Amino acid sequence: MRARRGCGVSIYRYGSIRRLVQRIRDDLNGGAQNFVLLYAFNGTGKTRLSMEFKDAGKRKNRGRPDTLYFNAFTEDLFSWDNDLANDSQRVLRLNSASRFFAGIRELALEENIQAYLGRYTDFDFNVDYERWLITFSKAESDHIKVSRGEENIFIWCLFMAICERVIDGHPSYGWVKYLYIDDPISSLDDNNAIAVASDLARLLRKGVNSLKVVISSHHALFFNVVCNELKREVHKRYFLHRTRPNGQYTLRATNDTPFFHHVAMLSEIQHAAESGDFYTYHFNMLRSILEKTATFFGHDDFSACIHGVEDEILYARALNLLSHGQYAIYEPREMVEDTKALFRQILDSFQARYQFALPNLATAQNGNTA
Repeated sequence: MRARRGCGVSIYRYGSIRRLVQRIRDDLNGGAQNFVLLYAFNGTGKTRLSMEFKDAGKRKNRGRPDTLYFNAFTEDLFSWDNDLANDSQRVLRLNSASRFFAGIRELALEENIQAYLGRYTDFDFNVDYERWLITFSKAESDHIKVSRGEENIFIWCLFMAICERVIDGHPSYGWVKYLYIDDPISSLDDNNAIAVASDLARLLRKGVNSLKVVISSHHALFFNVVCNELKREVHKRYFLHRTRPNGQYTLRATNDTPFFHHVAMLSEIQHAAESGDFYTYHFNMLRSILEKTATFFGHDDFSACIHGVEDEILYARALNLLSHGQYAIYEPREMVEDTKALFRQILDSFQARYQFALPNLATAQNGNTA
C-alpha cells in the first residue's frame, strides 16, 4: 500500500483486492468507528470486494464465517418457478443450503418482513418452509409474479428482518460480526433510494455497539442519504476507484472534502429545473448539497448557504419541511406548480452565491468508470 497527498486529501493505493480488504477490516477493528462507507462507480469491483471481505473472515477463523452480506449473490439465492406447464402456480424458490437462511424457520420473520414491506408496496406473501418457497398475492389474485423491483424490495425486507435478529443477538446469527451491504437498490428509483437508505440507517444505529458494517454503492443519492443519516456515528467514508480493469485500487477519504457526486447531484437537479420534471425527493437532494457546502465552508447549518438572500426564512422553512417525512416506494410525487416555482427560487439563489462548474453528468460518469 502507498499513500500520497493532494489538496490535503490522502489517497491510498492497493495492488491487490486482499490488501484493500485488510485495510477496510483494519479501519473497523483499529478504532472507534463502526462503519466504512464506500462510493464507487459500476465496474469497480464492489461485488468481488464484498465476497473477498467474506472470504477473509473465513480464512482468519479457520473456515468459520463472520460476515452476513447482501449483494448480487444474495439475490441469486432466490429463483422463480413460473409453472410453465400450467401457468398458474408461480412461486419464488429459496436456496435453503445457504447459511443466509440459517434459523429463519424458527425466527418467524413474517411479521418483521411485513412491517417493512407494508411501507413500500401492497402485495402479500406466504412462506412455505417445508418446500422452501414463497408465494405472492395481491387483491383477489394468488400465486402472482411480482415485478423485478418488487421482488428486490421483498428480498431486501427479508434481509432487514434478519438484521434485526442479528442486532438482537439471536443465537442463530451469533456468528455474525460484520455486515457487508453492496448496492441494495439497483432496480429502484431515487425516491425509493431515499426510503431504503433511511430505513437501513435507522436499523444500523440500533446495532452500533454490536456490529461492524461496510456499505458500498454506486448510487449517489442512496450513498448521500446513508452518510447524512449516520453522520452522528463515527465512520470512515471513501471514494473507491480502480485505475483500469486489472489495475490497482485507490481509496480517497472524503469525510472533510467536497465530493464529486454532490456536484453530479446538483447537475441532475439543474437538469430537472430545465425540464420541469420536479419530484418531492429533489428537495432532499438539494438540502443534502446545501449541507455539504455548509460543512465545507465551516458552517454548522445548511441555512448558512442562503443567509442574507431575500426570503431566506421562507426558503429555510421550505427545505426543512419538504425534505423530511415518509416516502412512498413506488409513487414518487411530482411537485405542484407553486412548489416548483419555490424550488427554482431556492436553487437560483444558491447557484448565484456558489457558482459551481457543473459537469455533463453522463460524460463524467462514463469517463470515470473503471
